[in-house]
Amino acid sequence: MQLVNLITLAKTPLQSLRTWLESLEVHNYKLAQFLCKFVPSRCPFERKITFFNYTILQIPPLCKLNPFYEQLVMLRYKSLVYLADECGEDVTVYC
Repeated sequence: MQLVNLITLAKTPLQSLRTWLESLEVHNYKLAQFLCKFVPSRCPFERKITFFNYTILQIPPLCKLNPFYEQLVMLRYKSLVYLADECGEDVTVYC
């Protein structure tokens, strides 16, 4: 019974931080640019190691292990939309 309570207590701060990240709105040009540069457009950890055109090892994308992955990607998307729609900036440089 105590283990269930500990797991619930551990989830509560993470869930409140996720909710806070989801509720953020982007209305600042510099912040939007920073978020688009800071949050990668695809997982940087995925690798394919080849040797003479043979794949020896393939490392899967590990970004899904991050508990805030979905919220950070959504925040990056909100920043891209703000830059494109409100500021009229070409966002292809961030892709």
